Amino acid sequence: MEPEGELIPDMKGIRERRLIDVLRALAFIAALLGAAGSVGSVLWTGRQQESRILLLLFCLWALSPFMALLLANVASRRWSVVSRATLHGVMLVFSLVTLAIYGNVSLGPPKGKSAFLFIVVPPASLLLLAIIVPLTALTFGRLFQRPLDRRLRKDFSVLAMLCAMGVGTLLGSLWLEHRTELELPKPTGSFAVGRAIYDWTDDAHEDALAPAPGTRREVLAWIWYPASGQLGAKSDYVPAQVRPPASRSGGSSLLSLLTRDWSKVHAHGIDNADVSSQQKSYPALIMRGGASAEVINYTTLAEDLASHGYIVVGIDAPYLTGRVVFPDSRVIERATANDPELLVGRPEQADRLNQLFAAWIADMRFVLDRLEQLNASDASGKFKGRIDMKRVGAFGHSFGGAQAAQLCHEDSRCKAGVDIDGAPFGSVIQEGIQKPFLFLLSDHGKSSDEESRKIEADIQKIYDSLPPGERLSIMIRGSFHFTFSDDGALLKSYVMRGLLRIFGKLQIDGRRQLAVTSYCLRTFFDSYLKEASISPPKLASPQFPEIQALE
Repeated sequence: MEPEGELIPDMKGIRERRLIDVLRALAFIAALLGAAGSVGSVLWTGRQQESRILLLLFCLWALSPFMALLLANVASRRWSVVSRATLHGVMLVFSLVTLAIYGNVSLGPPKGKSAFLFIVVPPASLLLLAIIVPLTALTFGRLFQRPLDRRLRKDFSVLAMLCAMGVGTLLGSLWLEHRTELELPKPTGSFAVGRAIYDWTDDAHEDALAPAPGTRREVLAWIWYPASGQLGAKSDYVPAQVRPPASRSGGSSLLSLLTRDWSKVHAHGIDNADVSSQQKSYPALIMRGGASAEVINYTTLAEDLASHGYIVVGIDAPYLTGRVVFPDSRVIERATANDPELLVGRPEQADRLNQLFAAWIADMRFVLDRLEQLNASDASGKFKGRIDMKRVGAFGHSFGGAQAAQLCHEDSRCKAGVDIDGAPFGSVIQEGIQKPFLFLLSDHGKSSDEESRKIEADIQKIYDSLPPGERLSIMIRGSFHFTFSDDGALLKSYVMRGLLRIFGKLQIDGRRQLAVTSYCLRTFFDSYLKEASISPPKLASPQFPEIQALE
């Protein structure tokens, strides 16, 4: 009977080893799939990214938790059965969750916030692994048996603790920055800045993009203007009544750590102030943001122009803008099918893209109609007779820049326009513009792909059609496409800014880029809407050596 008694622990050990082997095999299969999914999602999402080095670093960044798990597996050979089982279980669950997260990013429609996942998931995963794996190993069994291995155990524990502290410090600093008060760059003009919000409905036309038939066209118009009041006053960047619901309620999420708390950001527009009496009337500028971005993201440019004597009207349109929050608390999210960023470069979606573009132009023309009405009979009396509709310009960033060019081509009320780093679109490419126009470009460097060369050719074609004495094409050296908006002032994390600089994406400070852009806009519009110049303004300035003429 003694031999049978000795077989019992052996059989138990065999079952444990088999269980560990099966669990380890499943964990490694899941880890392989998770790692492949991580790399694949990075490459898929960043397929238009020209910097291969940046893509490689993001791949390594996404793989870093799997590398940590691999090292843990190497070190776990002498761990207890429970510790190894826990490690493989964590590895299995973590890999499947990561695969689900990154798979959702790749298979779902691209969104701006999706990019944050590539930054958030790796440090959060490392923090989780650095806490769970060592804690479990130390709790349920000795990591090592020999004296030398006990020393390694201590070193491993210290390293894990340092990793956890490092990631925790990073997340803590992001949380603190999320909660930090911040002020947008101060306007440089002599006027105080007023701000008003209007909800305009076009009873004569239906919105073809609305899901419900019979829905009237509606736009949310933001107006910044020269005001009577205190110069340099501070106000809420996003008024409470038009903040997204999560921001309004003070809600928070992991992704929110990479954004600003809008209640902590301050602008300089005085809500509903009277229009300044220093001038009888002021020229008007129609402003459009990039792609689906809300125009509030361009407050810095709008406030600076208003402080120099312009009435700036920004437009958000339901079903076109990514999200529109109306003062009456309605929130309208744009459908994926209406996202122009998903349609560009897809010939089968050309008709849909043309429809969206035409809708934006129609909304801009509708806003010009409403400005004429407001100038003729403003119920509040604020803008009555104060908008000079004979001096109207248009500008926009990215897809909004293409809209500005098309509006100036179609509508005789537009007297001058600026395209800020936007690829031209529409009939303006073939038919040109016969008005003063400025192409204000970021520092793209040498074009290496066919799409970029086509954009350059389209810009050149429009430029050649412009009156010789009323055209300009300039580049801001070191500038970055995505920091023409307030992101240049709000961009979070010194680490992220440093990485963007290292890889040539942010060679100048974001606030500096906004300052140069504001200078170019007001100087150009001053020449054609205030001074009636017959020659292009001299934008070159010792104050802004980043400006480079491309003529």
